[in-house]
Amino acid sequence: MLSNVAAVVFDGVAPFELGVLCEAWGVDRRAQGVPYTEFAVATDRPGKVRTSMGFDLDVHHGLDRVDQADLVAVPAMPRDRPVPLPVVDALQRAHERGARIMSVCVGAFTLGAAGLLDGQLCTTHWMYADELAARFPLAKVDPDVLYVDADPIITSAGSAAGLDACLHIMRKEWGAKAANMAARRMVVPPQRDGGQAQYVRTPVPESSADTLSPLLAWITAHLGERHSVQELAGRVHMSPRTFARRFRDETGTTPHQWIVQQRVQRAEELLEQTDLTVEQIAIEVGFGNAAALRHHFAQIRGTSPQHYRQTFGRAG
Repeated sequence: MLSNVAAVVFDGVAPFELGVLCEAWGVDRRAQGVPYTEFAVATDRPGKVRTSMGFDLDVHHGLDRVDQADLVAVPAMPRDRPVPLPVVDALQRAHERGARIMSVCVGAFTLGAAGLLDGQLCTTHWMYADELAARFPLAKVDPDVLYVDADPIITSAGSAAGLDACLHIMRKEWGAKAANMAARRMVVPPQRDGGQAQYVRTPVPESSADTLSPLLAWITAHLGERHSVQELAGRVHMSPRTFARRFRDETGTTPHQWIVQQRVQRAEELLEQTDLTVEQIAIEVGFGNAAALRHHFAQIRGTSPQHYRQTFGRAG
């Protein structure tokens, strides 16, 4: 069980990305049913650490704190200066003992300097993806996704994608209910799939509608029904082609992929909180039968519905 997190910083740390990690892992949410994590910020030279915004942090913990962590998190750090060797050593030690290691935004460059991206699928902010690939040619950089879980290495894109990656880890470790509650406390969407695009491709919408949010809310309330692109497009008075393009622009994925993701997420909640059979849950969320649910669940979550229930269900 994930219970101890350390964020590693050195001079030039970006305060917002560090704040993402502090918000995700440093707030006690036990009253809302979210497991507690010991959290600390650590550096190679405890004391004053200069941020990229011109103010200092007073960091008390040295890198020995990293040796205790189940998850070691690296916020956005300077790309244009060497990574301190003690930081490289601490990250390598963490990796060797099997700790998870995650980066936010250009924190991926720090992982690359430690040799942790060699042969790994990874990502970073889309503006710096080419540079990451050039600097670390053994890394397999995907510039088009929010985060990559190449367990035990998790890399995320720009600032907000760091929260998505943190929530993904919470969901993986603690289950859907705890991750959703943490998201609710942070007032962010409970789940954005890592494969979604990093940025909206069409800055100015082609439709007169401001957003597809009402339709998305309707779909999530009617997951048990069959949904075609043609039928959904008709609900928002668009042609199927315009609707499909607009849907990808707003969500970063296709209608089919988005609906499958929502169905799996709802199935997780039912597996955790009810005694419904897998067959009943499959019908409830719109997959139609248990075989289809098992297929999509394994594709997206990397495990079976039965194993998920054993791990996170009420009995478990």
